[in-house]
Amino acid sequence: MTDARLIVILKSCITLGLILILLGIYLHNFSDTIDAMGVTGIIISAVCVAIGMVLSLPTKMYLTFLLVKREADKAEKK
Repeated sequence: MTDARLIVILKSCITLGLILILLGIYLHNFSDTIDAMGVTGIIISAVCVAIGMVLSLPTKMYLTFLLVKREADKAEKK
């Protein structure tokens, strides 16, 4: 797998993670259905936020590492 392909996959994971975090926040604060569900609704919104964080935070660190490594390789070639 090339670096460009890996970067696209990581960026899509970050985007999906952020969408899930926002969905969890929306469900927790603005959804009447989730409020009516009680504890189960809170668990559903918390799971959305947790999965979003799992997808977004580690991939941000790895993506930053890849981009720094790529810049170092370009600087080394010059």
